Amino acid sequence: MWFFANRIPKRYHRDHSHHHHGPHDHHHHHDHNVETRKSGTREIKVVRRVLDANDIMADRMRSHFAAHKVFVLNMMSSPGSGKTTTLQKTLARIMPDLRCAVIVGDICTTNDADRLAESGAPVIQINTDEFGGDCHLAAHVVEKAVADLDLDAIDLLIVENIGNLVCPAEFDIGEDKRVVVLSVTEGEDKPAKYPLMFRECDATLLNKIDLLPYLDFDMELARKTIGQIHPGMPIFDISSKTEEGLEAWIKWLVEQVKAKINSATEQ
Repeated sequence: MWFFANRIPKRYHRDHSHHHHGPHDHHHHHDHNVETRKSGTREIKVVRRVLDANDIMADRMRSHFAAHKVFVLNMMSSPGSGKTTTLQKTLARIMPDLRCAVIVGDICTTNDADRLAESGAPVIQINTDEFGGDCHLAAHVVEKAVADLDLDAIDLLIVENIGNLVCPAEFDIGEDKRVVVLSVTEGEDKPAKYPLMFRECDATLLNKIDLLPYLDFDMELARKTIGQIHPGMPIFDISSKTEEGLEAWIKWLVEQVKAKINSATEQ
């Protein structure tokens, strides 16, 4: 894990005691859908214990964030959706009105953290390659990363989760809201193929709409499918390259953050 403050890296070591022993091994294809597993009740129980332990930690983290009046956004997507570029453009528009920090999850490299650190926000990089290449961030890993942040100096903590449309959706990290980025280059069938992600998220960003003239992406079908999976979920059409549509997305995000801050202040 790397911590960046004004682009000066500092190395931190963390333990990985949540490694899932026994049948639930992260060297497989990361299918955590226990209802479809065929290897018996023992594996289901192991997975259930992992998720239950994670939920306990996530609830503790949620209380910790609330005590410091910090809004936490968990941003998820498949690799290459434009998630980091969207965050770069978002941070440029909301800072310094909102004090922001970012936790970046990746299996390898600090590429995304380097880019986001240019915003001036403190950025912590979590790499999972040395611990088996976990496909998601879990609550206890976020807890260790947060220990290196001054939460009293933060209004919005953004967690850029590891690129994956499956595993991250199953792990609560104590966030307030979840957002999924779906690029039009991925195809309109992805919500139907990965329904849990869209069911668990609070908003969808349909990114790279500047490429629509060159693709066969069916925007109406994508919206219809998302609406069937998660009725009423806000869907924002954006281009992180041209910044088209960012105003509506940022307005929604800022409203969520300020609502939590105001609610905590009134209590």
